Amino acid sequence: MDRGTVGSAQSGRLLVEVREEGSSAVVTPVGELDHHTADLLRDPLDDCLSKGFSKLVVDCSRLEFCDSTGLNVLLGARLKAEAAGGGVHLAGMLPVVARVFEITGAEAVFTVHDSVDSALADDGANGDGGGDDGSDVAKGTGDGRAAGESGDSA
Repeated sequence: MDRGTVGSAQSGRLLVEVREEGSSAVVTPVGELDHHTADLLRDPLDDCLSKGFSKLVVDCSRLEFCDSTGLNVLLGARLKAEAAGGGVHLAGMLPVVARVFEITGAEAVFTVHDSVDSALADDGANGDGGGDDGSDVAKGTGDGRAAGESGDSA
């Protein structure tokens, strides 16, 4: 694989594409992110950070599954990006992946956008989950429930 700013890595169930968008890098994992495929996402995220990208946008629109190992990869990238003065923004999460973030409470520490375009347009350099810009940021349950509490009374 070419480790340039535009490229991809693939091993069976996960393909990772990376592209430049100004001072941001858009990283698109396609497939299943789990214990067996985590390094395929970790390595490109680390490469982007080492190249000085101040903002990482993870396009989750084609991510079909994410387990705790995958979640830890994203949390680790977030910590590294914030230490470097940047941030990680998540975009276009499918419901099955969004549910993992909701159940674990991780949605509270990421800025989540409906689309890559809105993530790129967000001027907040740190992906701290703040959502102060009034964009399409989704976080928390909004009804006072703790993450993981369903509140279903169906």
